[in-house]
Amino acid sequence: MKKKKFGRHKEDRIWINKYKEGVRANLEYPDNSIADALISVAQKYPEYYAYEYFGKKVTFRQFIEQIKTVSKCLKNYGVEKDDIVTICMPTMPEAICAVYAVNLIGAVSNMVHPLSSEEEIKDCINKTNSKILITLDMTVEKVLNIKQGTKLQKIIVANPDSSLPPLKHYLYKITNYKKKVKMPKNDEDIVLWSKFINSASDYIGEYYEHKKSSDLAVILYSGGTTGTPKGIMLSNLNINALALEAHEMIDQTIPGNSVLSALPIFHGFGLAVSIHAPLLCGMKCILLPKFNAKKFGDIIKKTKPNFLVGVPTLYEALLKQKLKKNDLKCVEAVISGGDILTPELKKKVDNYLHEHGSNATIRPGYGLTEATAATCLTNENEFTVEGCIGVPFPDTYFKIVKIDTHEDAMINEDGEICISGPTIMLGYLNDEIETNNALRYHDDGKIWLHTGDVGCMLEDGTIVFKQRIKRIIVSSGYNIYPSYIENIICSHKDVLTCTVIGVPHPYKGQVAKAYIVLKDGKEESGKIRKEIQELCKKNISKYSLPTEYEFRKKLPTTVVGKVSYKELEKENKNN
Repeated sequence: MKKKKFGRHKEDRIWINKYKEGVRANLEYPDNSIADALISVAQKYPEYYAYEYFGKKVTFRQFIEQIKTVSKCLKNYGVEKDDIVTICMPTMPEAICAVYAVNLIGAVSNMVHPLSSEEEIKDCINKTNSKILITLDMTVEKVLNIKQGTKLQKIIVANPDSSLPPLKHYLYKITNYKKKVKMPKNDEDIVLWSKFINSASDYIGEYYEHKKSSDLAVILYSGGTTGTPKGIMLSNLNINALALEAHEMIDQTIPGNSVLSALPIFHGFGLAVSIHAPLLCGMKCILLPKFNAKKFGDIIKKTKPNFLVGVPTLYEALLKQKLKKNDLKCVEAVISGGDILTPELKKKVDNYLHEHGSNATIRPGYGLTEATAATCLTNENEFTVEGCIGVPFPDTYFKIVKIDTHEDAMINEDGEICISGPTIMLGYLNDEIETNNALRYHDDGKIWLHTGDVGCMLEDGTIVFKQRIKRIIVSSGYNIYPSYIENIICSHKDVLTCTVIGVPHPYKGQVAKAYIVLKDGKEESGKIRKEIQELCKKNISKYSLPTEYEFRKKLPTTVVGKVSYKELEKENKNN
């Protein structure tokens, strides 16, 4: 099989000297799809476990058979090469089977957050002209409300208990009977997962389509500089390269080990780092469709994962678990990303790990969905300075440029972090302006991703993250875009202006708070407050909703008349 090579020039990467012994600076990447790559692993380790779901374990051989079955079903329902299938699900077996099955038949997965608002789901479906949606029963009502404004032909619906072991399936039915979602009757467009799977036997014909590494594999969503959700197009190469690079950087990624996959599959960190990368190493993914902070300790004791991968808030939850001395003995590696890991939290987590039997130390990393979620990682015990995010992955180039230029900054000088390498996205879906703003050719002939983040490079090549250029709120690892929320609130007939900032939260890091100024003659009332809250609930994802709405006569401004975000943030720090 033809393999691609990247980044031959070691002289541009001073950080290579910090690589541990045996880590290669340059790798080779097969010219294949993510499904092809997974099948190759399954052929090596057919009886190793690929995933575990509430105690039910599935081998790689069984997993591939499940994927092939879903592939036949998709073909039976009319999905063709290069079609885009929307998957709106949490991290559960049906979801990961669907992602690889869509890829196997040469189509593209469009990954959408199931808690997205009706309008956000509609927008994601329409941007991709999706005809097939795979989702959960709890999302069906929202989908039916917007279906008429889309090209959807079939809505395939799974239940949270579909893949549970028999006993747990029965217990789930008993304990959740009041929450059971009633499916609309006589709607031929809605297909239950059980009926969908049974249709595999009706399909006769070829279902496999060869795809190149450069072909589009997955669309994930983030916000652009305007705050509107952007479809991030990732290729087969992007996702496979991330897996191979992570394997090179982390010693514990060995066949037979396991990872607690608690991150959502519709997020780059979840799909690429906590699902695909472990699978390509022959590891088992312990799937958690919903993270429960109170039961985190019990989950670890039951599943005994070798790997923990998560955002800082997950590790804050870990510190609150009542575990015994050796309950974390199974944990060999701990990776943190998605948000800043403070030195204080790192110290607390490291101590907690050691006190409960683990020899691991938490390793902060850095990445963004536009670079397939991970590009940089600290070595064990090398958290040298605050904001340290380690050294770039193999074949990945970092440089710091003076803000708003392509000019290189000096060593230790702050500037915008730019990244080049095989994990950099293809671009933003249907958005040439935003793509050209993010992906730029420099004089060295490389395409560089301008991250919008400020950092610096130390003399040994270590990268230090400082702050975000863009006004983004990070809450439990999710990006919240203030301007998007502001636009929704300002659409209310009685609102003059609105400003949204991030305020400290003891568990989530930050949450959104809205400051609202009403039009002249309008006074704050329970009616207006309720209308604004309902407007937000209808148009904004649940995790992005403001936790507080404060009405003011006016907002503080700078000397040039702009809203003073810093002053508002300072007020909240002092409260």
